[in-house]
Amino acid sequence: MDVKERIENLRQEIEKHNHAYHVLDDPIISDIEYDRLMQELIELESNYPEYQSDTSPSQKVGGAVLDQFEKVNHTIPMLSLANAFEADDLRAFDQRLRKTHATISYVIEEKIDGLAAALRYEEGHLIQAATRGNGTIGEDITHNVKTIKSVPLRLKKPVSLEVRGEIFMPKAAFLKLNETRKKTDQSIFKNPRNAAAGSIRQLDSKIAAARDLDMYIYSLTETDAKMTRDHINTLAYLRELGFKTNPSTKRVDTIDQVIDNVEEIEERRAAKPYEIDGVVIKVNERKLYESIGYTAKSPKWAIAYKFKAEEVMSRVRSIVFQVGRTGQITPVANLEPVEIQGSTVSRATLHNATFVEEKDIREGDFVTIKKAGDIIPEVVAVIVEKRDDSQPAFAMIDHCPKCETPLERFGSEKDHYCPNPSCPAKQVEGLIHFASREAMNIEGLGTRIIELFYNEGFLKSIADIYRLHQHRDTLVVRAGFGEKSIDKLLKNIEASKTRSLEQLLFGLGIRFVGQKVSKVLAMHFKHISAIVETDENTLLDIDEIGPKIARSVIDYFQEEKNRERIEELDALGLNLEYTGKSLNEGVLKNKTFVLTGTLPTLNRKEAKERIEALGGRVTSAVSQNTDYVCAGEAAGSKLDKAKELGVTVIDEESLLDLLDS
Repeated sequence: MDVKERIENLRQEIEKHNHAYHVLDDPIISDIEYDRLMQELIELESNYPEYQSDTSPSQKVGGAVLDQFEKVNHTIPMLSLANAFEADDLRAFDQRLRKTHATISYVIEEKIDGLAAALRYEEGHLIQAATRGNGTIGEDITHNVKTIKSVPLRLKKPVSLEVRGEIFMPKAAFLKLNETRKKTDQSIFKNPRNAAAGSIRQLDSKIAAARDLDMYIYSLTETDAKMTRDHINTLAYLRELGFKTNPSTKRVDTIDQVIDNVEEIEERRAAKPYEIDGVVIKVNERKLYESIGYTAKSPKWAIAYKFKAEEVMSRVRSIVFQVGRTGQITPVANLEPVEIQGSTVSRATLHNATFVEEKDIREGDFVTIKKAGDIIPEVVAVIVEKRDDSQPAFAMIDHCPKCETPLERFGSEKDHYCPNPSCPAKQVEGLIHFASREAMNIEGLGTRIIELFYNEGFLKSIADIYRLHQHRDTLVVRAGFGEKSIDKLLKNIEASKTRSLEQLLFGLGIRFVGQKVSKVLAMHFKHISAIVETDENTLLDIDEIGPKIARSVIDYFQEEKNRERIEELDALGLNLEYTGKSLNEGVLKNKTFVLTGTLPTLNRKEAKERIEALGGRVTSAVSQNTDYVCAGEAAGSKLDKAKELGVTVIDEESLLDLLDS
């Protein structure tokens, strides 16, 4: 057998095992045997590059690294679905359909909480995968989709077609990923959907390959004129080609059967190996789709039933108080542990004293808990009838729980603050914030390490981070550390000295100065010394800087200890200058933009960054000085103001043309 024949045989055998394991859930060989076959294939393809192929199963391990995502136009739009929230909504959906189509059946599909994607095949080979985007234009994610083991790179028949489906991260893979990220002091993903979306949008396909993504195909993309099979039979045909479809999909005849199945699925949702947030109901007879029709946004022959946020009962064991980096005091409820949507919840934020008092939450109360947006545990209400009146009413503390300093409130704000700059809790939270990815991005200096080093006296201030090298010999002999890990941390700390000014400003934790304002200040003043010496009126002349922010910046730099901190960081070698693009550089220099409404493919942050990268500036208010207003869907009053002032109004397409030019 020659090399080419061996490579092809290996590909076919590995594809067979991929299908058996990841699609049929019926593995034929052990993982060790599979790995041996894959390793042999990779070595042969590496040694004989003339036989490499884009559809080889070796592509599943990743390798391609992109500079950016290319845009993809969907020839048939990827529409969204109308929503139903009650059984009566489903009955109304059925009644509308049966007025004109008396004989129809339905297909019920679990609505997996992932992200929709379209896959295009030519002569049986995967040539392109794209995100839904705005329904008309998506992003090319082919390099990452190729790494999903349930997605065939080559179909069992040489057909040309497009299919659509849902990319998701199973619960087990999600938990495994977050455990790994915790160990390396990386931020954890909030839910499997965010994890899947973050994985599929990696420029490095090896990252996506390592995250165990999965995909169910739920439709064959055809024009109405070509639809000959019923939907349930279309799914069977797709399985014949090698695609993975959801085995729980079911055909029923009546809306009452639909409702019964929806209720059953909702009851069992926590037991599913993946997150679902509803059920999709489609007319089974695809040949009727054209006559049933479409709205501008969704097909009339399908609807998505959305589950209610799950609420469970728990009991408030105690109410404790946390101190944030700004000194903000947040009451937190310690709860009797309860299961909500597959995860154990034992704590819930109570936001501030006003929130607790308005809901009259007391220690010992029985309360209902839900996950806000299916993510953050939240107390919905107190079950007052279960209260025995022995619980005293909530009383907000008046001293900091860490340093005993009397708390303060600012004006009409609801929050309480510890004003003590030396408060240990504030110092630890401030150090964590300074080292975070959004600020100085010191990899390896996470929450656990900072708390440990603080408690042992190595870190008491931001400047101490840059003196940690003085303690190297002590740190390397500590249990849990070693030369390699400590040297890597010290190297990352040294590298952070070169960060641009806006990252340092954000890391300092100045009240009301977030990432956006930090960038505005850095771009305007260029060096921190200019900010230290500025006055309130100069700050107020800057777009995006209001009285509250201006006052906070002035107050911060008027404090002698903060000025000394800047001098200390300067002496330690930190960069104090803005190193990004200047407003005066680039083809859009001196051009002012306002963004309003929802843009089809760019989010507000992406659009702003691209404009600023070419020297333009983005402001929040429309004035005579505005050059362009880029208006998206639901633009509102800013669009009206632009028309009134005669400012040029453009859409996203025109903005992209301007940026590309």
